[in-house]
Amino acid sequence: MKKKSVCEKKNFESIFNEYSASLRNIIYYKCGDMDLAEDIIQEAFVKLWANCKKILFEKSKSFLFTVANNKLLNHIAHQKVVLKYEQKPHHSEVNNQDPQFIMEENEFMKKLKKAIDELPEKQRETFLLSRIDKKSYKEISEITGVSIKAIEKRIHYAMLNLREKLGDVI
Repeated sequence: MKKKSVCEKKNFESIFNEYSASLRNIIYYKCGDMDLAEDIIQEAFVKLWANCKKILFEKSKSFLFTVANNKLLNHIAHQKVVLKYEQKPHHSEVNNQDPQFIMEENEFMKKLKKAIDELPEKQRETFLLSRIDKKSYKEISEITGVSIKAIEKRIHYAMLNLREKLGDVI
């Protein structure tokens, strides 16, 4: 008996028809933004299609809900970084700093943001939950559904990646 493949158009459409509305609603309930929820759901289905050969038909629901939840967590973590940056006094308000220092700081912040954005998704999510949200490894483990040891490894590799890109300032 042949197993159903997610890559077959009719199977993919049936998955979409069965789960898209409830998944969109769950994400909407979590974030309160219908446009964001729809974007996240679309990205989740795109990722399912891109990985259709690797995902078993029976596991497609779990895959979609995990991807959508992770995308939402990444969006929230990014918004917290933006909010935190916006709350800092802007350099135009500070007159007594050296212009060279301000320029170097701005360049470093751009490099740091780019380096964090380039981290693999799981490392970025874990790193931001740890460093921005100040979550403990245990809390991150509960949020992401992986072991504390896996969280430790993700943070370790994220730090190695950032050090490689930014030098030893992290």
